[in-house]
Amino acid sequence: MKLELRGITKRFGSLVANDRIDLTVAPGEIHALLGENGAGKSTLMNVLYGLYQADEGEILLDDAVQYFRGPGDAMAAGIGMVHQHFMLIPVFTVAENVMLGHESTKALGVLDLAAARAHVRAVADRFGFDIDPDAMVGDLPVGVQQRVEIIKALSRDAKVLVFDEPTAVLTPQETDELMAIMRQLRDEGTSIVFITHKLREVREVADRITVIRLGAVVGEASPSATNTELASLMVGRAVELTVHKQPPRLGEGGLEVRGLRVLTPGGVVIVDDINFDVRPGEVLAIAGVQGNGQTELVEAIVGLATRVEGSIRLGGTELVGKGVRGILDEGVGFVPEDRTQDGLVGGFSVAENLILDRSSDPAFVRLGTINRSALDAFARDRIEEYDIRTRGPETPAGTLSGGNQQKVVIARELSRDLRLLVAAQPTRGVDVGSIEFIHKRIIETRDAGVPVIVVSTELDEVTALADRIAVMYRGTIVGVVPGDTPRDILGLMMAGASDPEVAA
Repeated sequence: MKLELRGITKRFGSLVANDRIDLTVAPGEIHALLGENGAGKSTLMNVLYGLYQADEGEILLDDAVQYFRGPGDAMAAGIGMVHQHFMLIPVFTVAENVMLGHESTKALGVLDLAAARAHVRAVADRFGFDIDPDAMVGDLPVGVQQRVEIIKALSRDAKVLVFDEPTAVLTPQETDELMAIMRQLRDEGTSIVFITHKLREVREVADRITVIRLGAVVGEASPSATNTELASLMVGRAVELTVHKQPPRLGEGGLEVRGLRVLTPGGVVIVDDINFDVRPGEVLAIAGVQGNGQTELVEAIVGLATRVEGSIRLGGTELVGKGVRGILDEGVGFVPEDRTQDGLVGGFSVAENLILDRSSDPAFVRLGTINRSALDAFARDRIEEYDIRTRGPETPAGTLSGGNQQKVVIARELSRDLRLLVAAQPTRGVDVGSIEFIHKRIIETRDAGVPVIVVSTELDEVTALADRIAVMYRGTIVGVVPGDTPRDILGLMMAGASDPEVAA
């Protein structure tokens, strides 16, 4: 099916999110839509999917003009969408999520769950997915949840499929599998719009590339274009894709983790006998396939884990047992892996989010009352310093693009006096311009003599930032290696090889 957007314009008050955008996607083509977070990519796709109504312009499918009053109309016309933030109900099973809105029934209106299960299995088998139709979605890893989203779209016989930042929560292995799925769909005639900011993926899978900046199309590019050319087109300036850092100047003390174990409330060991140090002035990256205990390790360090054994000492102070508030007060900065769930309060303003962990700071709060002028001045300074794209301090944080939400979290955590920074997936779902900025800030923090832990499933990020790399596999650290260790060795260690010499 041929998709054509002509002159699409979408305004939110005085903000022009899409400015007369033209886009054509041929049948059996993967068309990548590149741009910074906040450039208008997702808004454009939400117009296509019927979630927003365009103020100007028209949508055509096979040269016929379409009028979508909502997602139901778009789906009926053959358009499917896999959202960056999953549209799934955690307490429903996979089969129940897939059939939601398109329920099949038996006699007396009873839901035909057997048919839904069979349909899930058929689509899953077609693409080699290993998914239990009766599994509760909330219990599934994020990579598997995304496959449920794909099954939902394909189960409705989508002829045009939109992937909105589909690899933001995937491991490298899962990303490769998704690329193969996209190629298979393309070869079967499905038109695909691939929204992303990851240049490596665009060059690997796209047939054509359209670049959007500040709500308008600024050019098209070939997948043969260099990363530097694509990045410059995206952000409108030269972008430095290499992280520059001097050799670490190590201080004394820092973080010491000894014999650390993390258990579930039921007593299952998730992290077992972890030992490592992080010296002031260095970045220790924790690498590994997602789900191997990295999340629980971070939760133990910042006081979020409920059952922790062993010792975590920062500058000689024991953190185990202190609780989150006590650990933050010890000077620990925390960038969580899921900014929407754990990093921000979407309904609060940007200014309020910037002091979430400083609610008792007399600089902003006295006798239980917020000093609005002080807060506003502080927020405006951080907005300028961290280049947060927002209409002002009072803008709800939940309305910002993903990259700008992440900048709010980074600005909040780095605006305090820190003795340790823990950054989990610091650039997940963030565009190339924001990645450059965040990496620079992390290195500046390291160079200021703060020990830094970076947890990332992105090997490019791990090798760019790390002075040393600890690789986790099934809840243990299988080895600690230098930051310049080759990707292939790291990949083997992530699969369980404990000796990097053997892995080589």
